Amino acid sequence: MMRTRPLKVALLGCGVVGSEVARIMTTHAADLAARIGAPVELAGVAVRRPSRVREGIDPALVTTDATALVKRGDIDVVVEVIGGIEPARTLITTAFEHGASVVSANKALLAQDGEALHAAAVEHGRDLYYEAAVAGAIPLIRPLRESLAGDKVNRVLGIVNGTTNFILDAMDTTGAGYQEALDEATALGYAEADPTADVEGFDAAAKAAILAGIAFHTRVRLDDVYREGMTEVTAADFASAKEMGCTIKLLAICERAADGGSVTARVHPAMIPLDHPLASVRGAYNAVFVEAEAAGQLMFYGPGAGGSPTASAVLGDLVAVCRNRLNGATGPGDSAYTQLPVSPMGDSVTRYHISLDVADKPGVLAQVATVFAEHGVSIDTVRQSGKDGEASLVVVTHRAADAALTGTVDALRQLDTVRGVASIMRVEGE
Repeated sequence: MMRTRPLKVALLGCGVVGSEVARIMTTHAADLAARIGAPVELAGVAVRRPSRVREGIDPALVTTDATALVKRGDIDVVVEVIGGIEPARTLITTAFEHGASVVSANKALLAQDGEALHAAAVEHGRDLYYEAAVAGAIPLIRPLRESLAGDKVNRVLGIVNGTTNFILDAMDTTGAGYQEALDEATALGYAEADPTADVEGFDAAAKAAILAGIAFHTRVRLDDVYREGMTEVTAADFASAKEMGCTIKLLAICERAADGGSVTARVHPAMIPLDHPLASVRGAYNAVFVEAEAAGQLMFYGPGAGGSPTASAVLGDLVAVCRNRLNGATGPGDSAYTQLPVSPMGDSVTRYHISLDVADKPGVLAQVATVFAEHGVSIDTVRQSGKDGEASLVVVTHRAADAALTGTVDALRQLDTVRGVASIMRVEGE
């Protein structure tokens, strides 16, 4: 039997995502009620600019006092889609204190203060759900947290930012330079006026921290994630990638060490083979490749941003939290029992593609090979071309630790015959 008294929802933020959440709550009210077992009622909407017309939302529900809204005491679920650290952090903890569960899409806050927020949720016996914080509409957090709860995840490798994937895909398929591809992404609405958070990897790093924490049941904060943007990727890098049968993607990579004693989390551009599933992810789409001991290799793919896709994930969490509310229970919370340390980037092991500008004369290759050998980095292949006294030398290594490669490159720069290091690109997915 369906309960007639509605569950009350407070919405914090009514931008692209928030307005879509409100629309779906209204237009799909009957279906949501049937799935939950009780009606859901939009009880208030906190915004910064109340004078703005919001189609489909009763103006009487709109307020600028978000604190008063979450303190009402009759709110069952708070949906937070305002983003940023403050006031979102204080509003969420206040919601817990006044009896509400929380659904959030705030990746930056969860990556920075997830531990404290989970602790507050547990203290007050409330839910904290955040499927929408990573990869938009793609069901990812719940499968990692619930479906794979009986398995051991060893690696999560993915494209988790649609803006950067659009830019790199345009550079790959059209031969455009970085700025040209960025301009196109901006014109089409895929890139913000200030794209720094996307192109410098901050957005992906926050998502990597969340994914690593859930996958490996340990504490991973944003500061633990190595981050490298993709603004230095050039058309020449794509040409080199194609010669290797690869393309270039900005990847979030979370790995458990071979001995199981630590984890790493990193974000950076990387070459991946064209036959890898992630290589075919086009445009602004996201995809995440998960490797688990029993389940094997799994891939999650779909739109990773935008109002409707993100709202879909928010509503999925809302249904789950409301069901828990009706049953007097809470869902799976924070799981960090392993307390594994996060290793520095220097311990990460991968292959490398290094392009050097060198003098075109005998003995250069031997000098370069000696430096690699002295630092314990094994060479897989070498390509050399040049004329008029200048040459290009491309070295692809076998797997090596990042610290060893860094030492190698520093030593190469000291050689008189090396004019410069044109690019260094990691090779993943093999």
